[in-house]
Amino acid sequence: MVNIRDLDPSASPLDYFGAELRRLREAEGLQQKQLGSIVFCTGSLIGQIETAKKVPTREFTERVDVALGTEGALSRLLGLVLRSQLPHWFQPYAEMEARATYISTYQAQVVYGLLQTEEYARAVLGVRKEGDLDARVAARLERQRILARDEPPVAWVVLDEAVLHRRIGGREVMRNQLAHLLELPQDGWTQVQVLPFEVGEHHGLPGTFNLLRFPDDPDIVYTEDFVQGHMTANPTKLKEGLLRYDHLKAAALSVGASAELIARVMEERYGHQPGSDDRAVA
Repeated sequence: MVNIRDLDPSASPLDYFGAELRRLREAEGLQQKQLGSIVFCTGSLIGQIETAKKVPTREFTERVDVALGTEGALSRLLGLVLRSQLPHWFQPYAEMEARATYISTYQAQVVYGLLQTEEYARAVLGVRKEGDLDARVAARLERQRILARDEPPVAWVVLDEAVLHRRIGGREVMRNQLAHLLELPQDGWTQVQVLPFEVGEHHGLPGTFNLLRFPDDPDIVYTEDFVQGHMTANPTKLKEGLLRYDHLKAAALSVGASAELIARVMEERYGHQPGSDDRAVA
């Protein structure tokens, strides 16, 4: 066996996933190397996941479910596993975000996490060196699955124009990220507005914030500092957040004009140029 150690399945979602993978594999009479050859990976990787040393990806998990005939058992566990890889202080917000029917956000520094491409997310998350970067990227991409539901939340995103110009990850990463924003249907559930530089002083100057609305629970406002996030359903704070957001939407470009600005910045700032420097500067 490769990298086998005793696991306590109750220790964490990742430990439980590893124990289940091992149980299901052994029930099929397969060695780690044999399963690896079926799902196009090494036996060592199977062992690392079974011993909770590596976080599985969704692609890996779906292949294993098919190979072992689990009827999606591992894929259903994966959401819990990936959510557990989020910072502890952020997990309550992620749980609320997944339940919300309406998400409003103002972003002053980077593209909202639900709209980030994989490489953009990798560059943003890579600024902090601790932990497994692959796992943190996978957790962020997992959050985005709520937008692909049959009944997704309405997501209204106001981006400061600075977000378009801040070169996260390099020219190609930014070009692909802005192209991703343009691929969002203008009449869909997700809308993007850009707050242009020409606005000057505005109600978002105190910083980024999110508003979450629910059908049966109190709405909440969420803010972050460099240490942790803060959620509150305080009526006064919520009223202030809603008012600030209404002002930001009114000051921002329309959805159509925002798309035109995004396209222009994408071509003028991140268009393919011979000999251009594509080094990451995030």
